[in-house]
Amino acid sequence: MIRLKIFQALFQGLRPFSPKQAARDALAGVTLASMNIPQVLGYTRIAGTPVVTGLYTVLLPLVAFALFGSSRHLVVAADSATAAIFSGSLSQMAPPLSEKYMALVGMVAMLTAGLLLLARIFKLGFLADFLSRTVLTGFLTGVGVQVGVAMFGDMLGIASTSRRTLVQAEEIIKGLHGTNLQALGLSALVVGAIMLGRRRAPRFPVALVAVIATIAASARFHFSAHGLAVIGPVPGGLPSIGFPQVSWDETLATFPVAASCFVMIIAQSSATSRVFAVQNHERADANADILGLAAANAAAALSGTFVVNGSPTQTAMAESAGARSQVAQLAFAGIAALVLLYLTGPLQYLPRCVLASIVFTIAIGMIDVRSLRAIRSESPGEFLLAVFTAASVVVIGVEQGILTAIALSLLRHVRNSYHPHSNVLTRLPDGQWSPEPATPGSETEPGLIVYRFASDLFYANDNRFGDEVRALVEHAPAPVRWFVIDATAITNLDYSAARSLRDLITELRSKGVRPIFARVSEYLRSDLDRHGITAVLGEQYIFWTLHKAIAAAHEGPPDPKAASSPLERFPIA
Repeated sequence: MIRLKIFQALFQGLRPFSPKQAARDALAGVTLASMNIPQVLGYTRIAGTPVVTGLYTVLLPLVAFALFGSSRHLVVAADSATAAIFSGSLSQMAPPLSEKYMALVGMVAMLTAGLLLLARIFKLGFLADFLSRTVLTGFLTGVGVQVGVAMFGDMLGIASTSRRTLVQAEEIIKGLHGTNLQALGLSALVVGAIMLGRRRAPRFPVALVAVIATIAASARFHFSAHGLAVIGPVPGGLPSIGFPQVSWDETLATFPVAASCFVMIIAQSSATSRVFAVQNHERADANADILGLAAANAAAALSGTFVVNGSPTQTAMAESAGARSQVAQLAFAGIAALVLLYLTGPLQYLPRCVLASIVFTIAIGMIDVRSLRAIRSESPGEFLLAVFTAASVVVIGVEQGILTAIALSLLRHVRNSYHPHSNVLTRLPDGQWSPEPATPGSETEPGLIVYRFASDLFYANDNRFGDEVRALVEHAPAPVRWFVIDATAITNLDYSAARSLRDLITELRSKGVRPIFARVSEYLRSDLDRHGITAVLGEQYIFWTLHKAIAAAHEGPPDPKAASSPLERFPIA
């Protein structure tokens, strides 16, 4: 039994396993490797680490996540955002590329793994639940724009020194006069071929062919001697395993850096895992993914490389290549091992503009125009949230952008709860009931108002609730004798709302108005009892159905003993 539970907890990203699909995923992994290996090499420039460490990020970390994670789609490897976070801080503690710098880099990865493990123990995966589809769409759109702008400079052969998207765009515009026409022509050819291949032959590995062809052409015709930048020499060999050797003081100094990487990983990986699970009609287990990310970063630290993250760009690459499970990522790791052992030599001839062109096509695919149009047509307010999320990612960065989007989503939810829909039940000429907006002067019938407040009562909206009730009573066409509160949407009360509700009930009764609660759930009834509202209201004025509450208003209060009978308190229908 224990072995079965352990097996069920592992390799979730590979199940359900199908040999036929696994073969397709393995091929997708080869295609993914052809597109991604040059990219992870490029991330080392941001990280300030040796070029070979980029390949290390797609070796043991990929295997570790496939073993412990749950997402079938998330690619965990080098990422520009986390690389920028730690390089900016650690470069002030030791020279980049130095042995001390690499030890600090490894310790940041190990501490990040520890923080992620704690997040898994305390089940902080629920943080991903605060990412709505609207936010996810805007998030990926912003990342697509960010990556696209970053790649555009290399496609034109224009150098860009900034990591900020807007500054990069400004540098590219100012440098347009120095565009490398050869790089531009080759980039246009690669982008055009990939985009055409997606439409005409989506399963054909156009990007793989482009990489092989341009490497061969670059080696044969010496592209680097004709003004086309290439990746350059890449040393080979498998990584050595060892714990980062740093002092206790240095460990403490790197902790804030690891905490920043932790925040980025939680935000970005959760968003990426969730959006691709939604696109494939699957459920994401955020806590299991956090454990996988912890294992992946521990593997990175022990194998001499830097912090890894769930990358939206690389996950989109895997998706476009046809990957549907972690089999593709395992195949990717296998290819990385082969490259490290035998094929680092040819990689040095790959033109940078070709690498940028491949990533650029992936960035375009991350901008989901169809979903943005659907959001705009159905909910203009949420469309603005998606646009703001995208703009935040572009302007202030991925980490700050996604956290800002989460905060805005929560504020929007609180605003809806603060100002919910409210209705007064009225009777139509044909005898049917109809909910109408709760405007002053509305009534259900002379002497009776049936009022519905479509939200829980809490400290932020209890005054609005009370003011609306008072306005309905004061402006009613006839003196109100019975005020029925349809509590369908009210499932709980906090302390502040309970105090306000008690005061309101006392005030209404002093004016000769008898409040009645209808459709009271067990949870709300518990709160009414706990806060002493039942004693103030009277148990005989609490009902589980609306029609009994209205009948009580028509016929007078029921027998208190009958109102508290088991059948009345817990009705079948």
